[in-house]
Amino acid sequence: MIYLDTSVVLAQLLAEDHRPPASLWDEALVASRLMEYEVWTRLHARGLAESHGEAASGLIGRVALLELSPPVLARALDAFPVSVRTLDALHLASCDYLRNQGQSVSLASYDHRMTTAARALAMPVYDLEPS
Repeated sequence: MIYLDTSVVLAQLLAEDHRPPASLWDEALVASRLMEYEVWTRLHARGLAESHGEAASGLIGRVALLELSPPVLARALDAFPVSVRTLDALHLASCDYLRNQGQSVSLASYDHRMTTAARALAMPVYDLEPS
């Protein structure tokens, strides 16, 4: 299972310099419900909700969304082995929650701080470089 950080979804939607490989979208994908809010907030902030809304809904619809449940929120309150930002802590706590439930999960992110924190937690990181 691949845990999607918001940076991956935005890279796909906004056709940024780096885009995830097409094969990623054939994987079992999961993300925090937070990702949905981050994507829509960014689209609204850039005035792209109308032009990119359908594509955003389609991508988000392909992802199983994990709610910010009390165990996830409690984990986000705990210390991390490296300094993390608030929203990153919520994403990492979501990913960690899945691992603690016995799921095999890798983090996909273009955010170097997120991948550094994931590695510090001994969490596998999905290779986003095209082969």
